[in-house]
Amino acid sequence: MKHVVVVGAGKIGSTIANLLAGTEEYTVTIADRQQDQLDRIDTHKLIRTAVVDVTDHAALTKLLKGKFAVLSAAPFHLTTYIAKAAAEAGVHYLDLTEDVESTRQVKEIAATAQTAFIPQCGLAPGFISIVANDLASRFDKLESVRMRVGALPQYPSNALNYNLTWSTDGVINEYIEPCEAIVDGELTEVPALEEREEFSLDGVTYEAFNTSGGLGTLCETLQGKVRTLNYRTIRYPGHAAIMKALLNDLGLRHRREVLKDILENAIPTTDQDVVIVFVTVNGYRKGRLVQETYANKIYSEMISGKIYSAIQVTTAASICAVLDMVAKGTLPNKGFIKQEEISLGTFLANRFGKYYAEQPRMRAAS
Repeated sequence: MKHVVVVGAGKIGSTIANLLAGTEEYTVTIADRQQDQLDRIDTHKLIRTAVVDVTDHAALTKLLKGKFAVLSAAPFHLTTYIAKAAAEAGVHYLDLTEDVESTRQVKEIAATAQTAFIPQCGLAPGFISIVANDLASRFDKLESVRMRVGALPQYPSNALNYNLTWSTDGVINEYIEPCEAIVDGELTEVPALEEREEFSLDGVTYEAFNTSGGLGTLCETLQGKVRTLNYRTIRYPGHAAIMKALLNDLGLRHRREVLKDILENAIPTTDQDVVIVFVTVNGYRKGRLVQETYANKIYSEMISGKIYSAIQVTTAASICAVLDMVAKGTLPNKGFIKQEEISLGTFLANRFGKYYAEQPRMRAAS
């Protein structure tokens, strides 16, 4: 029995705890600074709760001492607090952050740590990099790697064609911060919400545009090996134009708390969502230009008698699978580990990775 700490008692944190406890191989302590959040956690014999402010380094380090790992499902701006406490306590560290700067700081902390530090273990960044690197490895020479991911309502009913399915802070951050990309072989930054495109999948039209953080460390890994590498978030058409008006024309990029308040009070959440993962790689194999595509849709799912949204399932399952691989010795137990260093086959064979199993109608596309 391995004892882990999950920081953050929101939808994702609670899902992680339930998935791990459901194996009866993990004891989980969920930590949050708000008691009312912890009071919403489903009771389980292997789940405990603790009120802790993660900015209190001594208190968090004390909680982590003697544990196997800490998994951060907290907002991105708390990432480094948790990573520093993990290093001091000598526990493995995993997070879900999409924030580029936070990940750079985690890498610096990992340089002297005695345990594994694995950031960006969610859907995107996370699983998307595992898929993209697997496809890229099948080519003799790469030309382009295009990664598209979206968590969308199945039944959009507002002008944004969107429901809140993920951290509002995280969504705003990825719509504002610069985005890494490789353009004409050079690592560069491109603006968020730009380079909009449209495509169809299963007869449905979508738009996709630049957002920050989805590539994880893949730019660093594939620099010098590919001409084009980019990541774009998938939405229904019309979403980008409204968000650009809010952020740029109304200046809400400089008033994030105001925008957060507007979105959380005007846009409902939903469990009836769909996660789309769409990766296309072009390159040369035996002298011929070839394209390979991975396309998958994951829907909300009933697990242990409870409905979980698709974004809950994919995000929680991904970080749980990576933790499981560390626990079983499949991944190194020390140092900074990139998502693209994880084998796709090993990931999908994991008991948590199975939630990414492709639907039959999508397999033909991949």
